[in-house]
Amino acid sequence: MAKTQTFADKAKGKGKKSDINVKVVRTLKTDKGSYKFQESFVKLDDVSKVTTIK
Repeated sequence: MAKTQTFADKAKGKGKKSDINVKVVRTLKTDKGSYKFQESFVKLDDVSKVTTIK
């Protein structure tokens, strides 16, 4: 029997999520006066919520 479902059919069937991944870089000043950078990824529902990230 031949395959009736191809890879393209499988990929098309999955629904795309509207979540947006944003890379957040925070700066911290150490006691010695130098700076450290902390990176993290945050999932957001909408692009307009970027300004509310803390």
